[in-house]
Amino acid sequence: MRNTRVGVSIGLVLAALGLSASAAVAAGDSDLDIGPGNTSPGSTVTVRTTACGPDVTYGKGESEAGGAFHLFKGERAGVLAGEFQVPEDTEPGSDTVTVKCPPGIKVTDTYQVAGHQPNGAVDAGFGPAGDRGTQFALLGVLLAGAAAGGVVRRRRRLSGNRT
Repeated sequence: MRNTRVGVSIGLVLAALGLSASAAVAAGDSDLDIGPGNTSPGSTVTVRTTACGPDVTYGKGESEAGGAFHLFKGERAGVLAGEFQVPEDTEPGSDTVTVKCPPGIKVTDTYQVAGHQPNGAVDAGFGPAGDRGTQFALLGVLLAGAAAGGVVRRRRRLSGNRT
């Protein structure tokens, strides 16, 4: 029994170390912060980096999908930030962003481009989404029918109790 407890304890410690190591490796992947990390065509993507150093105030960036963009001094010291727009005809998948700044620093990272996001109302079978008058009329008829059914049921119960 004692060997089982020791074995489980060792397994838990190793698992905790393995999880923390993989998180540290994932956090140190790149010095680029690309947001949002999962975007759709037509969206604006913001790129921030601290890789260029505290004295650098300008950098150039390039996205395979969005093309070239510039990075300027960000909201904090040592941060460069820039934006670009993902074109409407971009296919879903990953896009690579490369940032270059003096003196010869080059940083690359990727983000995901999802399919087009839905725009507008969902057609649920009650006619076009823009035809609100028909939908409101149908709702009114259903509510009136429910109210009339409740009145009839209540009157039957009341009349049944009197005799």
